[in-house]
Parts: sequence; structure tokens; C-alpha cells
Amino acid sequence: MKEEKFGNLLTAILIVVIVGLFALIGFFVFQTIISNKDAKEAATFVNKYAEEPTQEVTPTQNEEVEENIEDIPIIDVNGNQTPGGQSSGTKKTQYKGFNVVGTIRIPKINLSYPILERATTKSIEKSVAVLYGPGPNQIGNTVIVGHNYRDGSLFGSNDKLKLGDKVYIKDPTGTEIKYNIYNIYTTSPEDGDYMIRDTNGKREISLSTCTDNSKERLIIWAVEEQ
Repeated sequence: MKEEKFGNLLTAILIVVIVGLFALIGFFVFQTIISNKDAKEAATFVNKYAEEPTQEVTPTQNEEVEENIEDIPIIDVNGNQTPGGQSSGTKKTQYKGFNVVGTIRIPKINLSYPILERATTKSIEKSVAVLYGPGPNQIGNTVIVGHNYRDGSLFGSNDKLKLGDKVYIKDPTGTEIKYNIYNIYTTSPEDGDYMIRDTNGKREISLSTCTDNSKERLIIWAVEEQ
């Protein structure tokens, strides 16, 4: 009798393990499908960006109520400051309810996303965004921040990039500039020195994301190819 009960218990445990395993596999398959769908949607947007005139829009509810992810001012080439990640003007293209100020492509890791105007808690769930600087393809250092997702979406594959790899940034005028990666390193989340560095009159970008353990930040510098 005891052996029969023990056998039934093992059978029940095995069934639970199998069901749990199938549920886990189903979850990852579902997440992969969603991620691929989002990546395809982003790539389609990037391919069409700046081909058509931008439309005048009003801020969405998300943009009205969301605070910046960092309370850091944007400094333009004239030394003027605007709220962190927010640019002037009323004509904007939108992606998933957020204003777009450019696009980014990194062929090495098959990355293609809109660059959102402001880095907020909600906006960086949808795409990468400007955290600091004058904006895409402007003189100075523009910091673009993105999540490091395990499925490799957004900046989840930035750790595969090497010195000399290329980053392509398109601005609202339709101009696309090639940038060369020349510095890659990790630092603490409290270190913001890379944001305010002097570019000696050059166009530069800094890509920022967290490391796999979320304890540090992976920072990538790239400068306009001359």
C-alpha cells in the first residue's frame, strides 16, 4: 500500500513538473513572438521615418504625466537648456504614443529602432530614448538610453559590439550620419561624467544600458565618421 501511495505521489510530481515545463516553454515562445513582432514594427517605422512630412501633434497623456527618468537638462549647441530629453517645436512624428526625434540602426546586431524624445519610465519600455544632449546628429554628445532585455531586443545585444562597429543615426530632416564606435566600458549607475564630456565640436553619441546583472552600466561612445 505504501509503495502504491509513493508511486502515485511520484506520478503527481512528474505531472506537475511536465505541466510547469510546458508552461515555461510556452511563456518563452510567447515572449519571443511578441519581441519579434515589436522588432519588426520598429524596423518598419525606421525604414519609413523622415520619408513623409511630420505631422503636428499634441502631447499624449503619457508625455504629459511622465517624469523624466533622470532630472538632467538638455544643453543645445548655443548653451541653452531645455527639460531633460525634450526638444522645442510642435511638429513631431510619434511611435506608440511618444514623440520621435530620430532613428538608430546598428547592422552588426541587427538593431533598428526609433529614438524617442524623452527617456521616461514608460517611453523606454517601447523604444530607446534621448537621456541627455542636444539631440540626434547635433554637435556635442547625445546620450541614448535603452533597456537590456534578455531576448536581445532594444539594447540587449550591445555587449556584442566591438570597437570600429558602425552606428547610423537619422534625424527628422532625413539626414543619416554614420558613427564609429571608439570606446566601450562599464561603470557604476552613479557615474554620469560621460554625459557632459567635451566632444571638441564633433557629433558624438553615447549608448547607455545596464549590464546583465543590472549592477553596472555598459557605455558605448561613437563619433561621426569623417
